Amino acid sequence: MNAVLQDREILLGVTGGIAAYKAADLCSRLVQQKARVTVIMTESAHRFIGRTTFEALTSRAVLSDPFEAHDHFQGEHIGLGQKASLMIIAPATAQTIARLAHGFADDLLSTTALVATCPILLAPAMNCDMWAKPAVQRNIEQIRKDGMFVIDPEEGWLSCGMVGVGRMAAPSTILERIEQQLAIP
Repeated sequence: MNAVLQDREILLGVTGGIAAYKAADLCSRLVQQKARVTVIMTESAHRFIGRTTFEALTSRAVLSDPFEAHDHFQGEHIGLGQKASLMIIAPATAQTIARLAHGFADDLLSTTALVATCPILLAPAMNCDMWAKPAVQRNIEQIRKDGMFVIDPEEGWLSCGMVGVGRMAAPSTILERIEQQLAIP
């Protein structure tokens, strides 16, 4: 067990992409390292993986509704963003990347990311042609300029049947980057 994760509050944002199944593996790895994980799912993420999976892994409610207060009555996004040690969005779809690059706050995940003062990491996952588009690359560059960290996607077989850069980084790679980020004083 790596002590850097023990008792750290981690926000795991899960968006609507086929790589959402890898987020469950990442979540499990974080919990096994004794991190306290809260999962925020976008509406489209629910089409790919169920909240029950994450609730079983974390022993916490999965959050999606920006207007439903669970623990933070000044606003769930504010309370979550203030107490988190780190926020990771995996998978980060082109839609979510665009929201964050342009400051949109139209769901719980984007509003929490806007208020969070902790490091924010994104693990993009999308079709290789989409990843290569200038608009997506401009958004990635803006996110980096804004101080967020991007774990570049890997090359390999994609669920659309193509081979190229677009696969979400492996959960083990993402976990390493989280540990590195939290180890920075």
